[in-house]
Amino acid sequence: MSVMNVLLVLAGAIAAYRIVIIVRKARSDQPDDWDERLVKNLRAQGGDPFSPYEVDFFFDLPDAAACQQVSAALQVEAYSVDYRQLEPDLGVSYTLHARKQIRVSVPDMQGLTRSFRALAAQHGGRYDGWVTAGISREALKRK
Repeated sequence: MSVMNVLLVLAGAIAAYRIVIIVRKARSDQPDDWDERLVKNLRAQGGDPFSPYEVDFFFDLPDAAACQQVSAALQVEAYSVDYRQLEPDLGVSYTLHARKQIRVSVPDMQGLTRSFRALAAQHGGRYDGWVTAGISREALKRK
């Protein structure tokens, strides 16, 4: 029976070790949530959680046709939109800028990020994030 006890203790130790490794890996794999960081920064700078802010959203898209399609989708949601081709030395893609006055909260901004990533990917581009005038980039660098 003592051999059986040793084997059980050894199996328990191995299982505990694996759990510790899995938990450490999960902690390191958590993405840095940019939306949460921006909202917390806005609040730290005295931002009012109940007031709407002019929020700017940015997209990188492959061509003018993609810009027109994304622009149409955003304008239906009352965003003001403009786009332009990047300088030739920066590439051949386009940049799209959308603006809307909204309340800024972590869940709302995370939801917009998810939907904008999907919208951009659907048109061969990528969503490049958001910013509002209430957030200073210098303060973000210190976080």
